[in-house]
Amino acid sequence: MPNANLTFSPFTTTVPGYPRVATGRVYKTLLEHFWNHRISVDDFQTGINDLVQERLQVQLSNQLDHIPVGDFSLYDHVLDTAIQFGCIPERFDHFKRGTALELYFAMARGKDGVPPLEMTKWFDTNYHYLVPEIPSAFYLHEAKALDQYQFAKEIIGERAKPVLLGPFSFLKLARLSDQDLVDRLQELVPLYCQVIQSLVEAGASYIQLDEPSLVTDISETESVAFQTAYHQIGKVTPVIIQTYFGDIARHYNWLKELPIGGLGVDFVRGKAANLTAIQSGFPSDKILVAGVVDGRNIWRSDLNETQALVKELAQYVSLERIVLSSSCSLLHLPETVSSEDKLPADVKSALCFAQERLGELRLLSNALQKGNDSVSEDWNLATKAFQAWQENQSRFIPDVQQRVESITDKDTSRLAYAQRRPFQDQALNLPPLPTTTIGSFPQTPELRKARTQRESSPEFYEQAIKNEIQKVVALQEDIGLDVLVHGEPERNDMVQFFGDQMQGFTTTEEGWVQSYGSRCVRPPIIYGDVARLQPMTVKELAYAQSLTQKPMKGMLTGPITILQWSFVREDIARSQVAYQIAIAIRGEVHDLEEAGLKIIQIDEAAFREGLPLRKGDWQAYSDWAIKAFRLATSGAKPTTQIHTHMCYSEFEDMIEAIAAMDADVISIEDARSDGALLETLKEFQYPLQIGPGVYDIHSPNVPTVEFIENKLQATLKRLSLNQVWVNPDCGLKTRKYEEMIPSLKNLVEAAKRVRACQKA
Repeated sequence: MPNANLTFSPFTTTVPGYPRVATGRVYKTLLEHFWNHRISVDDFQTGINDLVQERLQVQLSNQLDHIPVGDFSLYDHVLDTAIQFGCIPERFDHFKRGTALELYFAMARGKDGVPPLEMTKWFDTNYHYLVPEIPSAFYLHEAKALDQYQFAKEIIGERAKPVLLGPFSFLKLARLSDQDLVDRLQELVPLYCQVIQSLVEAGASYIQLDEPSLVTDISETESVAFQTAYHQIGKVTPVIIQTYFGDIARHYNWLKELPIGGLGVDFVRGKAANLTAIQSGFPSDKILVAGVVDGRNIWRSDLNETQALVKELAQYVSLERIVLSSSCSLLHLPETVSSEDKLPADVKSALCFAQERLGELRLLSNALQKGNDSVSEDWNLATKAFQAWQENQSRFIPDVQQRVESITDKDTSRLAYAQRRPFQDQALNLPPLPTTTIGSFPQTPELRKARTQRESSPEFYEQAIKNEIQKVVALQEDIGLDVLVHGEPERNDMVQFFGDQMQGFTTTEEGWVQSYGSRCVRPPIIYGDVARLQPMTVKELAYAQSLTQKPMKGMLTGPITILQWSFVREDIARSQVAYQIAIAIRGEVHDLEEAGLKIIQIDEAAFREGLPLRKGDWQAYSDWAIKAFRLATSGAKPTTQIHTHMCYSEFEDMIEAIAAMDADVISIEDARSDGALLETLKEFQYPLQIGPGVYDIHSPNVPTVEFIENKLQATLKRLSLNQVWVNPDCGLKTRKYEEMIPSLKNLVEAAKRVRACQKA
């Protein structure tokens, strides 16, 4: 068996993956220039090759010993895996006659009226993956893994470590039933063996297969299928099974017996259980890839504590078989703190982005190899910076902490929905199937440019924002929407916008993280107690309402989404941070009501992704997350209609929690879900109002009137007429006006047709 006794020098280093974006968002620029036909195919490919080379060399220059290869993707690594193994739905057959890139991006984004693959969240992160559609038969469509390895090997030599999404997790992410997964895994594994064999023949000795699904709930049938699969793969070479986002303790006894080269284990999120498992005994013929620095949050590690953890592991694993790693891919971190010039000095010194994580691994490796007598000056500086932040008292606000401690049941209760609904119907006087959008309108280059002049030319900026609001309101009235929005022209991001205006937050200039495709976000940093300093949205929304007689939705972001899409402090419980944010949003709701708004939408797009990965832990999360949302909304008058929005998640298993949030109206993703959510709503007898998204805004396709009409008719077979709203599935920020306007016109026309049918 090749590589059966894989060993390295003591305490070598690796990471499961590295960010694709790069400083300055080179990744985003290349993709969007290519999509917009601003660069040729050849120039695009050259640019991508240069970017991949730069990504590898960053890791090489930081002395990483085993550098991941194959983690880079043009859109999504799950999509890459799907195409590699022939998971190409028939509706894309036409694109096979074109270039590989045409097929790839058609599956990712849709094209010529062909809808893309469904998109949803990658475990409990804000990264989105494309859900594979499994064909009747697998086949090797391309040799991408081998091509990527050979390209990288020319640059970084033997440090190149091929990375593949493991076959079990790939099929789990396709959401197959237990038995279907077992059957299809048996068919898929031989193709994985062929790919792995090609990598071995090309010189790869350390091959990583990512199996994060092992930290979720899996059945006994699935675990047996997993073992069978890796016994077969082990006949080719003993790969490293990489896990992350939790512990593998419940599977450890059989995992350690597999014919594999080693295990990648998360000692950040799964620290206690994973450590206990290792203490029960670790095989002498396997590598332990110890994920000891955080791959998902941005605070410095306690290097002394981390070193002590590794020394504890070294009592059970021989030194040459411990590889130091981040807990998961660094995909979820910005590139480097060194790009940040405007952060508060004390906060900046406490931060650690992707490049700095590589530096922490290097410091740990050197300290462990050389011993305490050889601790470097860099180590001393890092540990002093960590300690200084722990002792920093300026981030605490006693009044905020006292307000959280004094929350009562009354603070999270409204008049019952059945009692407040008549008040809202009278105040709003909306037709059946009211039409609206989720909130944001396209962000044009002119608008982005105007926002950059906010500080240097405030009068120009304010007038530009007013002009944009006027344009958006007039456009919506012309289209015929029933409930309008102001388009959010003043907002760069739905979370960062609020973070910029609240105490306890700070934001970066270059802290970009990939969300999906070319879509990048800059998560705010919650470093201290959160407080609202002044009204954050009232000026723009009151102005927008003054331009129309139709209801204007006040647009806010909810406490859970702000929490989930920020980098969060770690010295207090997440629930306490959520309550602090909720109290701030509650104040904003009050001020919007006073300004005359009758509808207020508090988006909780990330509510679902906050659920723990194992169902046994769900209730505790739901209890405090629902409490936080209701704390933000329950101060509203009975006449005020509270909306919320959720997108790109699997909602069928959390419908009770959604109902318990007690929002009058929820708009929710259903455009890529093939009606599964509607069946759940029908079976549950969902009591509140809901707008299942009738078309997918993440695709440039323009839906026809007939398409939306059919969608609405299908919805009304499951929900009553007085429950249903008509809206896109998400905000329109990323779309172009030439796509958005006909889509919304078709949406309004479809709603009119269905109303007429219902009257008849």
